[in-house]
Amino acid sequence: MTDKTPVELENACIDAIRVLAMDAVQKADSGHPGTPMALAPIAYVLWTRHLRYNPVDPHWTNRDRFILSCGHASMLLYSVSYLTGYDLSLDDIKNFRQLNSKTPGHPEYGHTPGVETTTGPLGQGFSNAVGMAVAEAHTAALFNRTQRIIDHYTYFIASDGDLMEGISNEAASFAGHNKLGRLIGFYDDNHITIEGNTDLTFSDDTRLRFEGYGWHVQFVGDVKDLAALDDAVERAKAETDRPSIIITRTHIGYGSPNKQDTSAAHGSPLGAEEIKLTKENLGIPSQEPFYVDPDALAFWRRAGLAGANAQSEWNKLYDQWKAANPDLCTEFERRASGHLMDGWEDLIPTFDASNGNVATRSASGAVINAIAPKVPELIGGSADLASSTDTIVKGAPSFGPSSYDGRNFHFGIREHGMGGIMNGMALYGGIIPYGATFLIFSDYMRPPMRLACMMRQRLIYVYTHDSIGLGEDGPTHQPIEQLSNLRAVPNMTVIRPADANETAEAWRTALKLGTPVCLVLTRQKLAFIDRSKYAAASNVARGAYVLADVRGGEPEVVLMASGSEVEIILKAQDTLAEQGIRARTVSVPSMELFAQQDQAYRDSVLPPGIKRISIEASQPMSWYKWLGEDGVAIGLEHFGASAPYKELYKEFHLTPENVVQTAKSLIGK
Repeated sequence: MTDKTPVELENACIDAIRVLAMDAVQKADSGHPGTPMALAPIAYVLWTRHLRYNPVDPHWTNRDRFILSCGHASMLLYSVSYLTGYDLSLDDIKNFRQLNSKTPGHPEYGHTPGVETTTGPLGQGFSNAVGMAVAEAHTAALFNRTQRIIDHYTYFIASDGDLMEGISNEAASFAGHNKLGRLIGFYDDNHITIEGNTDLTFSDDTRLRFEGYGWHVQFVGDVKDLAALDDAVERAKAETDRPSIIITRTHIGYGSPNKQDTSAAHGSPLGAEEIKLTKENLGIPSQEPFYVDPDALAFWRRAGLAGANAQSEWNKLYDQWKAANPDLCTEFERRASGHLMDGWEDLIPTFDASNGNVATRSASGAVINAIAPKVPELIGGSADLASSTDTIVKGAPSFGPSSYDGRNFHFGIREHGMGGIMNGMALYGGIIPYGATFLIFSDYMRPPMRLACMMRQRLIYVYTHDSIGLGEDGPTHQPIEQLSNLRAVPNMTVIRPADANETAEAWRTALKLGTPVCLVLTRQKLAFIDRSKYAAASNVARGAYVLADVRGGEPEVVLMASGSEVEIILKAQDTLAEQGIRARTVSVPSMELFAQQDQAYRDSVLPPGIKRISIEASQPMSWYKWLGEDGVAIGLEHFGASAPYKELYKEFHLTPENVVQTAKSLIGK
């Protein structure tokens, strides 16, 4: 038993976070000590009075989610995780920012117990929190009955930087419009950024801003007032029809005699002498690095154990629900496992000559609607482009306050926010989100896409209007460099199908992969490829395949293309055959999938020593890996123009005639 008063014990618990934060950053000689020191009271109130969590089971279904959007303050999260008993030791804290440690510079999903999402790029965690609140509302609407098995909150802490980044505007607007009442955030108003006081750049009225979004807004002027923080959280939980944000006035580097409320406490160690003075100022009884008061540690650990009790009570509720709803439980557990429903692949359509020429965006829409009944966890929409991207599930309701079980999402003209919200939805589990826009606007959502790849989340991007083939909208809307950019992102799979059947196989592949996939689709109609004459579209899963080989003998040249340009190489192959030149055509829907094949298969498709030509209506950078030293890439290294697409292809020499001439020159004929 402790001889401390309740106030003394609270202060010791809060100061434990500050000590760990400043000492870890000092030992690493790198990091951000000031913000964890400022936010320590908020963490104390949340983790000891409000958050439902179980350190022994960080993935408990009905846990509250907490997202530290200001990921540079990672020592706040690491400190609390250690203190409450997650699988994170004091040695892990001491190894902050070191190679292979559990405590990297910014929180990384799947790397550290208790970390719900990878944060650091400001604003991303904010939007992930919105996505998790979306997923909570959707899952609760689908599966809650008399027993509310989904009954938790999503909390986040955001900094000045998070609110300055534009994605916070997009995500906050979406959350307010959709009345996500179980989303509760804290705004850390510490008045400091790297360059100095926020007065340099930031004079927003945050209260009015969020009230304008439709949020419930409160203000706590001093985070040392634990009762005020506690009361604010209770009022936020009672507000069921609006997301809540609690604006808190904090002091960066709290307790530091010389660096509190200065940018010097933001992104650098305090220094050994300043840490000594800070510990004295806070009344820490020991100067030993990483000292945690034993009474404080015991209190924190008891708070962690309370989470185990909460989960035990939930398990009883879950058993009651399961007994009353066995079929519903089977579906809930199937979704949670990530396994797809039996028979879903049988619903994938096959296209034949009777379908005529089909834009791959239209083929994609047909696939989505065909498989929808047996892939109910596939939910999503577009950035106000559903009719153009063909991503509506016909007959299904739209997600919103009156129908949280809806599967059609209207993200609004918010590509960046859409990407971040999708990440939160995927991280929540039991959902496969998809989001659609024009390929050119993938640029607007690259930061969350990069994080999705880092976290290896299962989501699908549907990008249409994939080239100059969109025509008259002109160079502002015609993607040139985007394909190469996306192909350069680690863990991203880009699939650009050549016809309707390749599109169907692209969806099959995407749903099986379980990692981020870009489906890159045309606006213009593409010619039907007769699979009785050419190779099967099922080869999409291998990334590249011989679509049509030479008749007799070895090929003299290999013609490669993706998407709409496959039609060009097929025509070129016929012309070359008429001139006695043996050309092999290779469809390359996915370079990433092809790279995963063994060398023997890759050599069977692209025989060593045979010269190669690629053609794609985009920047050709990503093709050089496959062309060899003397191959030729036909593409675009300039922007497009406004004109009917057939004229553009001719103007920019993306034609069978150019492929033929290039092939003849390449092999000396």
